[in-house]
Amino acid sequence: MDQPPESSLPSGPAMDASGVIMVLVTICVFLLPVLIYFPPMLPSKSEALLQTHSPVGLDPRQSRPHRCHESSDAGADKSLPARLRSLWIYPIKSCKGIELTESRVLPTGLEFDRLFTFAQLKSPFPVRLDTPEEEKSRHQWMFITQREYPLLATIQVDLFVPDLAKIRGHEAQADAASSEAFIVLRFPWVDRGWLGNLAWLVAKLSRGWRALPEKEVVLPVCFPTAAEIEERHYSFEEVTVWREAVTALNMESELPRELRLYLGVSNKLGIFRIDPARLRKLYRCAPAEAEAGYQPYVGFQDAYPLHLLNLSSARDLESKIPKDDELRHLDPRRFRANLIIDGPPAYTEESWKQIRFTPAPSSVREAAESARFHVSCRTVRCKMPNVDQDTGIRHPVQPDRAIRKFREVDAGAKGMGCLGMQLTPLYDEPDVSEAATMESWLEVGMGIEVLETGEHRYIPSTKNQPEFQAK
Repeated sequence: MDQPPESSLPSGPAMDASGVIMVLVTICVFLLPVLIYFPPMLPSKSEALLQTHSPVGLDPRQSRPHRCHESSDAGADKSLPARLRSLWIYPIKSCKGIELTESRVLPTGLEFDRLFTFAQLKSPFPVRLDTPEEEKSRHQWMFITQREYPLLATIQVDLFVPDLAKIRGHEAQADAASSEAFIVLRFPWVDRGWLGNLAWLVAKLSRGWRALPEKEVVLPVCFPTAAEIEERHYSFEEVTVWREAVTALNMESELPRELRLYLGVSNKLGIFRIDPARLRKLYRCAPAEAEAGYQPYVGFQDAYPLHLLNLSSARDLESKIPKDDELRHLDPRRFRANLIIDGPPAYTEESWKQIRFTPAPSSVREAAESARFHVSCRTVRCKMPNVDQDTGIRHPVQPDRAIRKFREVDAGAKGMGCLGMQLTPLYDEPDVSEAATMESWLEVGMGIEVLETGEHRYIPSTKNQPEFQAK
């Protein structure tokens, strides 16, 4: 029997290989969209919260950083009035902030601002051999900031508040927690092994090629009850903020081990919630109780309730800073202000003693009100503004060197530079017996009315009064 020519025989292995490739391509085409919309991982805690809560603040994609080198409307046209350009809160001290369009103003500052602080446990080590045992065992919690751990700048913080519309839509799933607000902190972390590789893949598919897997921690905003404190193994302990020791609630049991490793903290890491019953009283440059109508106090702010930054002043400072590849522009976010204003000439704010923010014509609030503040003192700066707020990378010298060189302007702060002002809220009829009624509102776009001007002099801290730098 004649055999067909060898060239006409079918190539079995070759056909099998191309068939396999076609099958794999087909699977990928159909599987990738499924992985993107239904990633093979359990939903994150923040995704679960979205069933009954909504995040507070501007979407980072909608928020445009206010670069000092960019001219603003008010800066370009001197006929336009001074105004409030943006509002920021920092629920966890020294971590990423949240930009708002409006905020309630409490005696402690903007609502939700600096409720928490990280701290590390420090011990007197090394010690001498003849040191008493009591001293050897002594230890204390010390708050930490970006000065020591610049990667704090990269910890994302989100605030979730109850959304009544969502709660009604999920009444079957709603519980007591649905009526509470929560803070979610996130930091990048890749576990070892196949679970880490899977999390890496899911992050890329769901959030873009540059995304990384993250760890999440959920913290309640409301101060826990005695039963919750015991159940969750929290404890009241002293934590030192600058030179002041304050008793606060240590919630370290909520922190994963990976966070300490990510930040590079070698000692024990805790996170403290300020106790509303143990707020820190203000003196120094703050208004006296007779003037304010109440005794000013703060939570985990360094020393004053709010920090104000004038963009014109930041632009003037930027013009004096030598630029390099590590610092091309000066981002105002480096100064951690609550209120960023625009319009007044550079450093005009340093002559203000009392100001009022007045409703903007375009106010979205039904009953727009004004908000009044005592301008307490200048903000004395440390090296923290050297940290890039996006990358957590610290510049070796700037802008600290320029601030010390050009902004040594306060007779009470020799050898130190100043930028920005510290504010204390004032109320027309403060009622200390009804502290909950002491509030005002701020909204982006509000005008600024200067009620009183005068001189400022920084009062150095004592053992019981902390330094004040915006963190």
